[in-house]
Amino acid sequence: MSKWKRRALAAALTLTAALGLGGVWLNRTLPETFQVAQGEELELCSLPWIQPLRFTDHQMATGAGQDSSQNTVLAVFGVLPVKTVREVETPRTQVVVCGTPFGIKMFAQGALVVGFSDVITGEGSCNPAKDAGLRMGDLILEADGEKVSSNEELSRAIGQAAGDSVELEYSRDGATHTTSLTAVLDSSVDRWRAGMWVRDSSAGIGTMSFYLPDSGIFAGLGHPISDNDTGQQVSLSSGTAARVSITGWEKGNPGLPGQLQGTFQSEDLGKLLKNGETGVYGTLFQPQTGTLYPVANQQEVHTGQAHIYTTIQGEQPQLYTVEIEKVSLLGTDPYRNMVIKVTDSRLLDKTGGILQGMSGSPVIQDGMLVGVVTHVLVNDPTRGYGIFAQTMLETAENLEGTEMAG
Repeated sequence: MSKWKRRALAAALTLTAALGLGGVWLNRTLPETFQVAQGEELELCSLPWIQPLRFTDHQMATGAGQDSSQNTVLAVFGVLPVKTVREVETPRTQVVVCGTPFGIKMFAQGALVVGFSDVITGEGSCNPAKDAGLRMGDLILEADGEKVSSNEELSRAIGQAAGDSVELEYSRDGATHTTSLTAVLDSSVDRWRAGMWVRDSSAGIGTMSFYLPDSGIFAGLGHPISDNDTGQQVSLSSGTAARVSITGWEKGNPGLPGQLQGTFQSEDLGKLLKNGETGVYGTLFQPQTGTLYPVANQQEVHTGQAHIYTTIQGEQPQLYTVEIEKVSLLGTDPYRNMVIKVTDSRLLDKTGGILQGMSGSPVIQDGMLVGVVTHVLVNDPTRGYGIFAQTMLETAENLEGTEMAG
């Protein structure tokens, strides 16, 4: 065999192996299902080298109402099949895009342990909470069989025990546990104390992304509200969304993200229903101002110019230009789907880019709502992450008809 033939054969074998290994990886990381607007073909705009293979004998399964679905084989360069996915045809949903600031007032489902402090007694110092096995981030749910819904209720139960043990039920990493805690008498104030700091509420400012015009269900932030001390996602018991006016900001710099500053108004906009991985959701008391946009499916989002609606003064959002630098249908993080760079000189000059409080700012591309800003990159405030609008829309639609007591 000649030298060039050997080289060609080696190159062909290398390419075949690479495609094979890549095919295994793609099969594991590509979504299982794609939604496609009625009358349109499935096209992965961010992965144009992955193309559907169409077969004349495919089976169409018609579901209830206007939905229909079929299996579709995705292939690399139309040659190497890598995955069979479900292609679901659905009507294009329209939402009212906001970009307006709102205040978040949340009450947790219990008392969250956020720190410890030794108690000074006549015999020295000790820490009953640590001795009982409690850790930062534990959520105390009950004390002696009674539900704990506030710091005051927990303190009352410990005080009434007057040195006797209190049976606590708490949640840690999604599992429920019990322990026995015996408070000690703080000699400096003559009070029974457990040696822990707890928190039952949280408040902050974010951006409302959109709402469903028929039900009034709204979505914001694109990420959950977490406790500042523990980093734990706050387990929502009840809460409200309040009107906020932005009064100023701290400009962002590399290594030190800036933040919006605002004041809560007396008017409540709505009731919170969910604090989840994809954002904060609730129901509005009355319609808000905004613009009606169709929601893009995840595979329709692509790199290139886009715009964001965000508010840096008062309550009126403005449209600013950005660049979507990266779109990912792959990977292990389902909520960091794109990288967004602010290119609008007006926003850069004033804020330095993305600020804390802009989370939830809607991203518009090709006349559709494609995503929502979620995080700023600490070392480069001109850039941030975004989540697919389709992901938030699915959560919002699942909440239609939901009510929360309290």
